[in-house]
Amino acid sequence: MNDGVNGVALGVFIFFFLAVTVMGFLAARWRKAENEASLDEWGLGGRSFGTWVTWFLLGGDLYTAYTFVAVPAAIYAAGAAGFFAVPYTILVYPLIFTFLPRLWSVSHKHGYVTTSDFVRGRFGSKGLSLAVAVTGILATMPYIALQLVGIQAVLDVMGVGGGENTNWFVKDLPLLIAFAVLAAYTYSSGLRAPALIAFVKDGLIYLVIAVAIIYIPIKLGGFDDIFAAASDKFAGPPGGKPTGALAPAEAGQWGYATLALGSALALFMYPHSITATLSSRSRDVIRRNTTILPLYSLMLGLLALLGFMAIAAGVKVDNGQLAIPQLFENMFPDWFAGVAFAAIGIGALVPAAIMSIAAANLFTRNIYKDFLKPDATPAQETKISKLVSLLVKVGALAFVLTMDKTVAINFQLLGGIWILQTMPALVGGLFTRWFHRWALLAGWAVGMIYGTAAAYGVASPTQKHFGGSSKEIPGIGEIGYIGLTAFVLNVVVTVVLTFVLNAVKAPAGVDETSPGDYTADAGDPGVQEKLPPATAGAPGGH
Repeated sequence: MNDGVNGVALGVFIFFFLAVTVMGFLAARWRKAENEASLDEWGLGGRSFGTWVTWFLLGGDLYTAYTFVAVPAAIYAAGAAGFFAVPYTILVYPLIFTFLPRLWSVSHKHGYVTTSDFVRGRFGSKGLSLAVAVTGILATMPYIALQLVGIQAVLDVMGVGGGENTNWFVKDLPLLIAFAVLAAYTYSSGLRAPALIAFVKDGLIYLVIAVAIIYIPIKLGGFDDIFAAASDKFAGPPGGKPTGALAPAEAGQWGYATLALGSALALFMYPHSITATLSSRSRDVIRRNTTILPLYSLMLGLLALLGFMAIAAGVKVDNGQLAIPQLFENMFPDWFAGVAFAAIGIGALVPAAIMSIAAANLFTRNIYKDFLKPDATPAQETKISKLVSLLVKVGALAFVLTMDKTVAINFQLLGGIWILQTMPALVGGLFTRWFHRWALLAGWAVGMIYGTAAAYGVASPTQKHFGGSSKEIPGIGEIGYIGLTAFVLNVVVTVVLTFVLNAVKAPAGVDETSPGDYTADAGDPGVQEKLPPATAGAPGGH
């Protein structure tokens, strides 16, 4: 790592950062609506994005700076076990093809802005809606924090902010500036800002990976030498314990498979994934995107190989999250290292903006409007959502600046366990009304309690609690993903209690949707375009 600042790389980084900042503010004029004082406009971009804008927005949303840094970092540290991210992103697209178009249709018909809006309308339960909203907000917060961790990793490698003994304000000033800019253009432009910036972000990432996958192996002597170096490193010292493997060991296969499956089930439960989805202008846009989004999985597979390249290049870092930025610093000319750092930095800004908007929409629609001010106007909703988006980012920034980075990573893993517990209510509700609202709430509570308690008991070399997301599966004896075990318990409790509650004829709540709502498209008879949030999706039942 350089002792001083890499001036050329920093200059290129600042150029791209300023360019996307200008784009972020100009986005407020992009597809400008007549009435901007509504969550449909600020929080969903007017529900007007076509196939390519949605593709870049979803790609920018799902493939983040954390992905860019953490996936190859996992390969660098432990070998092929880190490749779980590739199969799970392959599994997820056939899954979402079955339910996302249905969610888009019913949300478009009733003006739903969040998943909690749908849950409330489908099951007539503000309590269940509140549970989904709170889970979404809690799961999103550490995810936003990790985007800031990604920016900080790049700044550290470029030598910005000084060393560990530098005054905290000077050290964190670049991150504070990046945060302030992000907050400002998100506040003014809403979802249009990350949608526009996503074009630059994804273009840079594809460029950097295409160059890296060709240029770096040539400098290192080819992939044979790269894999040989990785194999030697994972074998450990003679007579010592292996530190990883080029292929998952038999003992780790349950953990690998359950983590991949659980992550696939959870990915589109996150509020930011749904926010990007609902911004599309038709259900066909969603269906087309599920067929072309796998191109990002190809990119992710190539990206993961950078972890092996870092080993072969002799990269030595105390914090594994710095491995890939340091690889770029060591292998690329300074000017292209700046391009790579800009790709990571902008790769943090896009998802952080969408995540903060999604969390703010959940608070505004499903806490503020449902419980605090039921008569809130569209303008008041938009104002509250803007303010909450700022508070969410401040909370994430405080998390990054005051806590160890491994804590942020492990809380993001915990967030994945939590968000998976909303799947029975959301996806189940899209296909059937059979589940009872109280049973869904009980199943959610059991999954949350078990998942949190199990994760609390997992230790790591750096933490006594919340040190990972895998533990022995009860009754099977294999190590597996805690989130998937919690999800199975959630479903079992939901199904059993639904039988019981239906048998005793417990009040089921009012379903405000009808079967035709789930296949409706923009322009269909009876489908209202851009329904004002103040009148859309009124809660049915209690």
